[in-house]
Amino acid sequence: MTDPRSDRFVRAHLKTRHLVLLVELGRHGSIMQAAKAAHLTQPAASKLLGELEHALGVPLFERLPRGVEPTWYGKVLIRRAGASLAEMDAAWQEVNQLLSGLRGKVAVGAILTPSATLAPAAVALLRARHAGVNVSIEVDSSKRLVERLRAGELDIVIGRIPDGAASDELHFEPITDEPHCLVARPMHPLLGVRDLGLAALARQAWVLPPAGSIVRDRIAALFLSHGLDQPRDTVSAMELAVVSALLRNSDMIAPMALELVQPWLDSGLLARLPYELHLRMDVYGIVTRRRHQLPPAAEAMLAALREAAPGRRAASYAKIG
Repeated sequence: MTDPRSDRFVRAHLKTRHLVLLVELGRHGSIMQAAKAAHLTQPAASKLLGELEHALGVPLFERLPRGVEPTWYGKVLIRRAGASLAEMDAAWQEVNQLLSGLRGKVAVGAILTPSATLAPAAVALLRARHAGVNVSIEVDSSKRLVERLRAGELDIVIGRIPDGAASDELHFEPITDEPHCLVARPMHPLLGVRDLGLAALARQAWVLPPAGSIVRDRIAALFLSHGLDQPRDTVSAMELAVVSALLRNSDMIAPMALELVQPWLDSGLLARLPYELHLRMDVYGIVTRRRHQLPPAAEAMLAALREAAPGRRAASYAKIG
């Protein structure tokens, strides 16, 4: 049942200008800069912000000597305002798509492995059916991608839901996990070592994902569980082209998802080291917002992802065995 106080706030107090101002305040942290971006005067922006705070009865921003910083209440309003504006933009696009056939754009976020495997396969299916749809693919960590999805900046994410508190806002369709292996250049000295152990690997130079990633945390836990220090000689990188170039031109080693690196192994550009990491990630999948109607272009992309996903899953598990 709708709270009458909420209905009164939305209908009597909330205006589109409030939403635009909230989003710009979140981006700029300055009433003057936010007013400029929202095409308002600074006094008008201050008045709108004051109206919102009075209607809600809570402070939305802390006034600092050099700008403003959102309170917890402000952060909630900024995120919801961004999602509301994204909904209206999607409505405008949907109307235009209905007038001109299935066109428009869809914004997809993906973690590294599906960005190079599942996403391209789905885009190929989509473009074969709807060449007028413009797809953008952003590659990042699940945490950042899900934040952007919740804010309405992305339509679909291929990744994981890292924050259980947000799970009630999101819908998750599992696809597969990511078994990892250790890879290096062909003719690497360790390729011929019998009974290769973790102690020898700790002395090698490693290419690892940035700090805070699941892979890096689990590699750290692996060394700790064996009473070993972390490798000291490391380079942080996650782009496939960068990692593969570092490996092929040095004796560095790297943990990589088997599905992602398999074409490089098959072509002989990289080689798999004789050490079983037993490193698997949590299952990744297709993430969308609950209670949110995707525009037709995004619905078509979602259908293509669902169609391409079973083949990726089967291929991934076949290669494990």
